[in-house]
Amino acid sequence: MMHDTTADWSALLRAANAGDQRAYARFLAAVTPVLRAVISRRGGGEETEDILQEVLLAIHTRRQTWHEDQPVAPWAYAIARHKVVDAFRKRGRRVTVPVEDFAETLPAPPERDPTEARDIERMIDRLEPRAAAVVRSIGVEGRSIRETGEAMEMTEGAVRVMLHRGLKKLAELRERLIEI
Repeated sequence: MMHDTTADWSALLRAANAGDQRAYARFLAAVTPVLRAVISRRGGGEETEDILQEVLLAIHTRRQTWHEDQPVAPWAYAIARHKVVDAFRKRGRRVTVPVEDFAETLPAPPERDPTEARDIERMIDRLEPRAAAVVRSIGVEGRSIRETGEAMEMTEGAVRVMLHRGLKKLAELRERLIEI
């Protein structure tokens, strides 16, 4: 029998998502007492079991949305936190959930891919020059449609159309690259 550690949770849910029903039963048995305690500490009170059922149902219906390369605990805790907040909203109370309670389980922010900027520029360079300039101005440099239009001596409507066409072309290029 596995220990009730969050690393085990990830392995169990990964197996469950691959079709292993026994792993799913073990996953639920492992997370239920921990989630019950989290809900109770958040002030679930008499509604703790009802909230727990909502959490378990949400986990069940959304388990395919969990990214298997990420730890499962922060994902499950976030669902629990949202369900507790929902319960307080139904009661008409305001509740805050401090992030410190979950800080040790939150993953570090992902590091930026050092090749990302170069790849983005290479894709944008494949657009016709005017569309590339619009996409670069708005998407990369963060300028507004109005600022881009003024800088390029275009109407805001023309900028929107050029942006839409540029993004559509980028999506087509991306699809072709994926097929390769």
